[in-house]
Amino acid sequence: MRAMQFRQPRTTATAANRVAGSISVVLPVYNEESNLRPMCQSIADTMRAFGRPYEIIAVNDGSQDGSMAELLALANDLRELKLIDFRRNFGQTAAIMAGIDHACGDIVVLIDADLQNDPADIPRLVAKLEEGFDVVSGWRKERRDQPIRRNFVSRVANRIISRVSGVQLNDYGCTLKAYRRDMVEDIRLYGEMHRFIPIYATWMGARVTELPVTHHARRHGKSKYGLDRTIKVLLDLMVIKFLDRYFVKPIYVFGGFGVLFCVAAGGFFLWMLYLKIFESASFILTPLPLLAAVTFMMGVVSILMGLLAEMLVRTYFESQNRPAYQVRRLINFADEG
Repeated sequence: MRAMQFRQPRTTATAANRVAGSISVVLPVYNEESNLRPMCQSIADTMRAFGRPYEIIAVNDGSQDGSMAELLALANDLRELKLIDFRRNFGQTAAIMAGIDHACGDIVVLIDADLQNDPADIPRLVAKLEEGFDVVSGWRKERRDQPIRRNFVSRVANRIISRVSGVQLNDYGCTLKAYRRDMVEDIRLYGEMHRFIPIYATWMGARVTELPVTHHARRHGKSKYGLDRTIKVLLDLMVIKFLDRYFVKPIYVFGGFGVLFCVAAGGFFLWMLYLKIFESASFILTPLPLLAAVTFMMGVVSILMGLLAEMLVRTYFESQNRPAYQVRRLINFADEG
């Protein structure tokens, strides 16, 4: 994996307490008091009818309403409901990461708590996953949100993400997704990068597909998403693209800029000499000497930063004993003791 932070030890999810074929439904919660009871009950009813072992992991992301009190009350009625309570609001990505870290299921399903995602779609996602895919992403094909502020902006953002990342999905922003556990258990996320998990999984060789899912209009509370989040997502996308192309060889990007700066410095220097020799123009009458010096120094600094980044990358891999590749499987190799 290329773009991860240092992994923290798991606290509850171990191989010993996993049940084959089980499903962990991760539910990030922030100020959804009015939606929690119907959502949790709907998930429980759907999973009981599905007949698979399951758990619901609700992560209270520092809610300021009565969400935690409602979750505690629900936990008394639903033995499958497990709660994680953050000390403060850390954001949806952190909540999803905590849910994944504590999940015990072979399959991890993410779903929003606002009742806009439909738990009845979970069996469909799992069935699609078992056709041989590693990631099944929900697609809100008939989205019930504001046409311009939410839908149009989201469509534009999704096209940009697909074009830049090379992973063709219609709806990165849909939280409702299903993952095989081995695709997400080593992922480290930050910022607003939870929507980019399919991209991370693709880097690991995952088979990713998309499935249209039901989307409902919000009934209670208000959306936590605004235009500012779109800007954050686009900035995170820049990070994703850099990590995808240059994480292992950062000298290519820093060195590339360094070479451009040095070429520009050479151009300024030659122009300066031309003016001096053929136009009899004094050096102090043009900004060219200063531009040549500044761009040359920027080029040198960029190249040195690239070399420093190369050393940091090697320290990153060697300190964690991590290879720079991912193996799907080995065939005809003797088992090691």
